[in-house]
Amino acid sequence: MSHAHAMPAGVVIGDLAAFDSRSGSLGERLLFNNRLVIVVLCLITTLVLGYQSLGLSLNAAFEKMIPTGHPYIANFLENRSQLAGMGNTLRIAVEAKEGTIFDADYLDTVRRINDELFLLPGVDRPYMKSLWTPAVRWTGVTEDGLDGGPVVPDDYDGSTDSLEQVRLNVERSGEIGQLVAANYKSSIVLVPLQEKIAETGARIDYAQLSERIEELRAKYENDRVRIHVTGFAKVVGDLLAGLQQVMVFFAIAITICTAVLYWYTRCLRSTLLVVLCSMIAVVWLLGLLPTLGYELDPYSVLVPFLVFAIGMSHGAQKMNGIMQDIGRGTHKLVAARYTFRRLFLAGMTALLADAVGFAVLMVIDIQVIQDLAVTASIGVAVLIFTNLVLLPILLSYTGVSPVAAERSLRAETMEANDSGHGKHAFWAFLDLFTQRKWATIAVAAGVVMGVVGLATSFQLKIGDTDPGAPELRSDSRYNRDNAFMVANYAASSDVYIVMVKTPQYACAHYDTLMSVDALERELQQLPGVEATSSLAGLAKVSHAGMNEGSLKWFEIPRSQDMLNAIITRAPRELFNQNCDLTTVYVYLKDHKADTLTSVVNTVEAFAAQHGSDEIRFLNAAGNAGIEAATNIVVRKANVEMLFLVYAAVIILAFITFRSWRAVICAVLPLMLTSVLCEALMVWLNIGVKVATLPVIALGVGIGVDYALYVMTVTLAQLKHGMSLSEAYYKALLFTGKVVVLTGITLGIAVATWAFSPIKFQADMGILLAFMFVWNMLGALILLPALGHFLLRPKKTVAI
Repeated sequence: MSHAHAMPAGVVIGDLAAFDSRSGSLGERLLFNNRLVIVVLCLITTLVLGYQSLGLSLNAAFEKMIPTGHPYIANFLENRSQLAGMGNTLRIAVEAKEGTIFDADYLDTVRRINDELFLLPGVDRPYMKSLWTPAVRWTGVTEDGLDGGPVVPDDYDGSTDSLEQVRLNVERSGEIGQLVAANYKSSIVLVPLQEKIAETGARIDYAQLSERIEELRAKYENDRVRIHVTGFAKVVGDLLAGLQQVMVFFAIAITICTAVLYWYTRCLRSTLLVVLCSMIAVVWLLGLLPTLGYELDPYSVLVPFLVFAIGMSHGAQKMNGIMQDIGRGTHKLVAARYTFRRLFLAGMTALLADAVGFAVLMVIDIQVIQDLAVTASIGVAVLIFTNLVLLPILLSYTGVSPVAAERSLRAETMEANDSGHGKHAFWAFLDLFTQRKWATIAVAAGVVMGVVGLATSFQLKIGDTDPGAPELRSDSRYNRDNAFMVANYAASSDVYIVMVKTPQYACAHYDTLMSVDALERELQQLPGVEATSSLAGLAKVSHAGMNEGSLKWFEIPRSQDMLNAIITRAPRELFNQNCDLTTVYVYLKDHKADTLTSVVNTVEAFAAQHGSDEIRFLNAAGNAGIEAATNIVVRKANVEMLFLVYAAVIILAFITFRSWRAVICAVLPLMLTSVLCEALMVWLNIGVKVATLPVIALGVGIGVDYALYVMTVTLAQLKHGMSLSEAYYKALLFTGKVVVLTGITLGIAVATWAFSPIKFQADMGILLAFMFVWNMLGALILLPALGHFLLRPKKTVAI
């Protein structure tokens, strides 16, 4: 280590011969004394991983989006084979623009659509339902007893008589409000999907499926028929289609970052190098993903962008340091090594904080978030090499343009000599926060904002705050289709299913059905519930029907023989083959957080009161049941995640600064930003859900970068006996400019996402822009203000 002390980073050495190449740490010597080898290795790696990235696929999986470890989901997956068509289902409404569905042309169109959908890969065919499927039947009471058959009879020929017969059958089928709209203007084709395609074992390609549906829509829509499609598969398909536009935002962000960086440096070659190194990191990431068996999904597709943005932020710091040294007359290689020395630890800690921010997401039991955490952690690990090592090495070859270096030195000299007047008033203004009056104002303002933000953040909702698919815009085609379904069908697309487990053959016992009926009555009182459907309800209707339709008999029959007769004609989805599982379907107005919470609480309370060894009420299947379980996991994860990310950032900051006072100065502004971000989510009506959960962790991990850079330089100057004001001013001149530059650049770049067709990306953009800018302000204003009360200069000057 004697060499390292012989030559402190900062001595101006213009002639390379005068520089001791054995100085610096072992890592520095290893890297800079073998520069060519490292550049060649990086080039080969980039080519190999660039080729690998061509195999990267973009898809989503239903099971990846749900917390498979949660008891509700465990209940659903355990009984999934007997609940076919209850998780991932497409609902396709065929609307007659003129007249009603009882029209030969209309019914023929539905038949052809039904046949085409039947043949799509991944369709769970036995459970498909429409007017044309044999499983959709009617039951009626005649003089001879019960009669029944398929809704569209075998002898249907499109004549007026047979159309009248279909109308009669529909009215007796119990499907009005379920498969047929109450106004007879549309009917539904219900298409349950398997998780894997039975013939091939491959996962469903949702982008392809969505395209096929759109082709079908284009083929059959005309001036007489309109088609509406809802369901998880369509949401994902639309998201994947919208992601092509995400690439446009990626390009815009690169352009903005490059333009701002060039405006700051006025040096084309170093600007391009910083952009190049950040792009190399993205190429490496995209190449490593398929190599490690990962794919991109609608959530992790934003990660390459974040990796690029973080890379630009760190790259600008390195370039700034090298430019200032070259401006003073230092040789470009020596300047690169000095900058590596000064900033490697701060850069490494900052990137580790980013990685931790991502890695903490692994605690969330939802695979899509865990995949995002892995993807992002790989991206940050790659950045440690491309931006902390490769960039200084490349800059040691190219240097910066003499004009840019001279301009940088001139600006620095003026700022250093300037007492705070004229054009550099900005730095002088920030320096005021190291004085008691301004520091007190800043800390007091921070406390007030924190209290107001905290009070507001208690109103933060877990889950969706809008009806329809909140991932998409409210005026998107999908959400317009969803609004049509909600307006026309009692059986909304938000279905919550309670599973009732009994001993074998006991699902239709009188006691079981009475308990199910009692649960239904409680659920029907809830404002968010539109309708319910179960074996108990069917038994009441059938009992009345078997007694000449008299409503005096509208109750569950006590006779087991009568119940058995009803059961033989009941639809298959209400109970299973062994009759040890019956289901209660709860059709909800929407899947907003409050609606789901009320249903969950009601079922839990009922199960606790009425459940026994003989009869168990289990939550929850159906898309709303799965969403309710997801919300419960997200609520718990939100607290855990923030606790872990802060614990990790505090430990990392302590390792870097070795001072608890400095850690408080760095972390409190971050905490304020987190609180204000939650308050902003309340104000913008954004709930905490799978899409927004990662943002809060990312904001903390990335936001701490600014504080680390500013605090590292400030502490180093305080050790040399400077006052806090002098030390902070030095830090502003050295890294402050770049902190402002990157904060604003990243803020603008992600703010462009607000125009994305994908709503959750727009939400992420607004929240990340807010966190980037506020974390920057916190590092520049609140950090020195807290420093005034906490940090003290060393009495002795270090030699």
